[in-house]
Amino acid sequence: MVGMVAPPDRPYACRLPRGRATGDLMSDRIAGASPSPGRLLAAAAPQAGPAGKALDLLSIIVAAVEQAPGLAVRGIDRDGIVRYWSAGAARLYGMAAELALGQPWATVAAALPAGAVTEEVAGELAAVWESGKARGLRLWKLGGAGAAPRCICSTVFPVVQSGRVRQVVCIDLDITASGQDGAARCALLLMGDNFRQLYDKSADAILLLRDEHIADANPAAIALFQCEDRTRLLGRRLSDFSPLRQPDGALSSLRGTQLAAQAHADGNCRYDWRYQTCTGQLFWGEVLLTSVTLDHSYLFYAVIRDISSRKLAERALYLSAQVVEHAREAIVVMDPQQHVVSMNPAYSEISGYSPDEMLGKPFVPHGVEPDVPAFFDHVWDEVDANGYWQGDIVGQRKAGGRYPAWLSLTAIRDPQGQLSNYLAILSDISERKKNEEHTRHLAEHDFLTDLPNRVLLLDRLSLALAAARRKLSMLAILYLDLDHFKHINDSMGHHVGDLLLKEVARRLVRCVRGVDTVSRHGGDEFVIILAEVGGIDQVAHVAASLLHAVTQPYQLGEYELHVSTSIGVAVFPSDGDSIDSLVHNADIAMYHAKESGRNNFQFFNAEMNAQIVERASLEQGLREALGRDEFVLEFQPALDVASGQILGAEALLRWRHPQLGVLPPERFIAVAEECGLMVSIGNWVLRHACLRARAWHDAGQAWRVAVNLSPAQCLHNDLLLSVQEALAVSGLPPACLELEVTESLLMKGGARLAGVLAQLRALGARLAIDDFGTGYSRLANLRHYPVDKLKIDPSFLPAAADGAATESDTAVAATIIAMARELQLTVIAEGVETAQQLAYLRGQGCQQYQGRFASAQVAGSALAKLLN
Repeated sequence: MVGMVAPPDRPYACRLPRGRATGDLMSDRIAGASPSPGRLLAAAAPQAGPAGKALDLLSIIVAAVEQAPGLAVRGIDRDGIVRYWSAGAARLYGMAAELALGQPWATVAAALPAGAVTEEVAGELAAVWESGKARGLRLWKLGGAGAAPRCICSTVFPVVQSGRVRQVVCIDLDITASGQDGAARCALLLMGDNFRQLYDKSADAILLLRDEHIADANPAAIALFQCEDRTRLLGRRLSDFSPLRQPDGALSSLRGTQLAAQAHADGNCRYDWRYQTCTGQLFWGEVLLTSVTLDHSYLFYAVIRDISSRKLAERALYLSAQVVEHAREAIVVMDPQQHVVSMNPAYSEISGYSPDEMLGKPFVPHGVEPDVPAFFDHVWDEVDANGYWQGDIVGQRKAGGRYPAWLSLTAIRDPQGQLSNYLAILSDISERKKNEEHTRHLAEHDFLTDLPNRVLLLDRLSLALAAARRKLSMLAILYLDLDHFKHINDSMGHHVGDLLLKEVARRLVRCVRGVDTVSRHGGDEFVIILAEVGGIDQVAHVAASLLHAVTQPYQLGEYELHVSTSIGVAVFPSDGDSIDSLVHNADIAMYHAKESGRNNFQFFNAEMNAQIVERASLEQGLREALGRDEFVLEFQPALDVASGQILGAEALLRWRHPQLGVLPPERFIAVAEECGLMVSIGNWVLRHACLRARAWHDAGQAWRVAVNLSPAQCLHNDLLLSVQEALAVSGLPPACLELEVTESLLMKGGARLAGVLAQLRALGARLAIDDFGTGYSRLANLRHYPVDKLKIDPSFLPAAADGAATESDTAVAATIIAMARELQLTVIAEGVETAQQLAYLRGQGCQQYQGRFASAQVAGSALAKLLN
């Protein structure tokens, strides 16, 4: 049909020349004449030239097309104008040629019967115009009004001239025109075409397997397995696109063969399979493997659908179900009417109620808030209003017994916002409550004695004080401190101290009522709250009972201990109306009990408070006194009884207080010892006493200086070093330094103190025992200490200033002097105030004396000025 190309603006009928022999014939053919069949097949006249012969052949072809039954031909140019419309097209589509020729194809197509022009047809035309290549056969159905549908086989090809597509020709063949056989053949072809379209356009992967190898694959299969083209699939087994083993552990190749055999036996087989793409990615596929027979050979069609998302959803659903099934918390699902529709085993384990007893029944945790009937009505109202509720409840088990629980209720709504279910999560929090109670107990009780600690004490004291104010009753605070507890820890070990504290705690608890509180305040201190006491006498009775209980002997392993305690008492409202003031005042009273000799109890009063304030002021001043150079030394001379000459002097410490003036040691030494300043102050005294003695030597007086050592200095490890430094700095000979220790300290110091004194004696210093006779030590014991001198206490002198000495006291003095001389020890009497006392000492053979009478003997002399 190459010779049938017409100008764009003219139809084919105008394109043919009008020769006499051939032109008329062609015009007749085009116009619809019916030449005889023989004419269509006859050759051209011999005398006709080449052009005539060509036209004659063309007219024969056109006539054949025009008369061919069931054949419709259409031609469309590049501008979309219909240039050819055969008589078969007019018959097939019911549109005359004069209505179609020269008209836009879009207009003509709109008037054609249903099914004649589809999007697919439009796409084929566009593809031919673009590519210049013919499109393959296409089968489709053409419907008619009240008539049976027809099966049409169509093809589209281009007409090319000078390398360019000039027209597109569509040939449609009605294959139903050949009768019943044609209709059957049409149906079969349509079925095959429909299957091919289904095969090509299916979203599921479809593969044809021959001998378990892939013989064909649709585009969806290529996309599913992420292959570049079909050749990556053809000729390979499906098991080649599977991991070595399936998730259940089976070999993919062996399992694939087994499933193929099952499909062959049953006709088809459906299963889930784990595949691997050409890029190595794994996915899940649902496989329908169907066995078919073709030409006596067995084939398989495998339809594969990617179900990875479904598998993930199933896995998530399975995990969710497992979580619910194995959760330790009880999970209950209810319908909108709050009836139980599902529950996990944990609810039965917690409550004891089985699913048969709960399903279909209203959900109410048994035993919840029995005293508040409307409790759950309020809960459901809050759930409906806010979407959830959670809080502590008390449940009751089927077997009896109540348990604390944590309940969470949630309203579940569908995508439209309508209530679909309620979800309840119930947890038995018995263990958590026990742990919380245990943790609270640890936080509020002393770890050693299990008594309330300071935190709980303050809480209970606050409640007791509020009750006392409300009832206008009395309340007492007792502050206990064990006497010399540090010595027990240092000498016997902390484990013995801990055992002692435990036993003391038990004894204290047994001495008070259940409404009272015994608390360990820290270390060896205890505080007791006596609530709603009847009067002071009742408080005193309890304090005496406590004192008696604590002082009973303790048998702690191999040790038998005797312990005393000091107790301070403060009473509400007379001694304070607040927690801080009551505890503080009881503490002050306890310190006064210690100052009163320990092992007693004292009630607080205003005078005690003034003394405590003064003590605090003294302590603060002492910490600054050394730096401010506020300490001074006074020297009391020691005279020879026989000659009256000055042999030496004792250094006496004084404190020039900025506000209080010069203070004697009795005012501040005890405070210094308690606050740990005595070692520093003692070292200062030692150093400055040596410097003054060296000045006496430089002035021509080789006097000896005496320095009192405090207990803290004697027990300190650096005493020897401090003495050596003082001697080295001053240049004083060691023999001119006399160190004094009290008899009571000597008795308690033991072997350790004896060793220190021996080191000092070896250094060359002289040693004296001060206040001898007050400690009731035996003179024979002095042989164990390197002592040079004894100082007789003034209380043993006759006719002392206070008149307290008796004949028995003077006998003690005489005995001390006599036995000391036997031991070749120097004896010096201190506190001599009268000539009669001096005469008595001279008569007993005492070598030296000191005191007011001795100071008066040298007063006003040049030597006195040298001393001070």
